[in-house]
Amino acid sequence: MKSPNNSGGFLQRRARRFRRSFSTRLRNYFLAGVLVTAPLTITVWLALQIVEFFDSTVRDLIPQSYNPELHLPFSIPGIGLVIFLIGITLIGALTAGLLGRFFMRTSERLVNSMPVVRTIYNALKQIFETVLKTKTDAFRHVVLIEYPRRGIWCLGFLSGETEGEVQNLTDEAMLNIFLPTTPNPTSGFLLFLPKRDVNILQMTVEEGIKMVVSGGLVTPNDPRSLEEQARPQVHVQTSMERVAADEAFSTDKRSRSLTD
Repeated sequence: MKSPNNSGGFLQRRARRFRRSFSTRLRNYFLAGVLVTAPLTITVWLALQIVEFFDSTVRDLIPQSYNPELHLPFSIPGIGLVIFLIGITLIGALTAGLLGRFFMRTSERLVNSMPVVRTIYNALKQIFETVLKTKTDAFRHVVLIEYPRRGIWCLGFLSGETEGEVQNLTDEAMLNIFLPTTPNPTSGFLLFLPKRDVNILQMTVEEGIKMVVSGGLVTPNDPRSLEEQARPQVHVQTSMERVAADEAFSTDKRSRSLTD
C-alpha cells in the first residue's frame, strides 16, 4: 500500500509531465500555425503591395473622364495592373510595325547621344534581350563549383558561355557563372570558370533559388535514379589532392622568389 508521501510525489510528477506535455503541444501547434499562415500572409501582402503600386501609379496617368472608378460606386482593385499589362502589350504590337520601328530607331539615336544615359540604356537593353530570348540558356541551369578555393563548394547559376576577350585570353572553354549571396540572391559575383570545373545539377532554377534564400534549410530532392545517385560524380578526395598540390606549388614559388 502506497504511503501518502509516495502518492503525493506521484501526483506531482504526473502534474509536471502533464504541464511539459501541454506546453510542448502548444508550442508545436504554434509553430504549425506559423508554417501555415506565414508564407500565405507574406504572399498575399506582397501581392497587395504590387497591385496597390500599379493602381496608384496608373490611376494618376488615366484621364479623369476615362477613369472607370469615377463612374462606379466602388473601386476596382487591380485595374491599374490590368491597364499596365494591356499598355505594354499594345506598345509591343506598335513597335512591330514600320512606324514603331522608326520611332524606336529615332529614340535610340537620341538616347545614344547622351553620354551617361546611353551606357545605362544599352546595358539594360542587352540584359533584357539576353534574359528574355526564348532560346537562351541564361539562368536555366544550377551548377556546383569550387569557390573561393578548392574543397569548398558553392551553388551558382549558369549565365552563358564566355565570349570575347575573356575567352580569347584563355586556352580552355570558359563559362559565365553567377554566384548569388545568401539570403539575397539578387546580389553576387560574376565568375569565369573552365567548363571542366563546372558541375551542372538536375535541380531547377526555382529550387536553387529556394536553397540559396533559405541558407540551405530548404533542400530539394535528388531527381536522379537510385543507380545514378550511387555513382558520385564529384570526388572530394581528388579536390583535396588538388588543394595540397596548389599549396605545394605556392610554397615552392615563394621559396624560389626569396632565394632569387
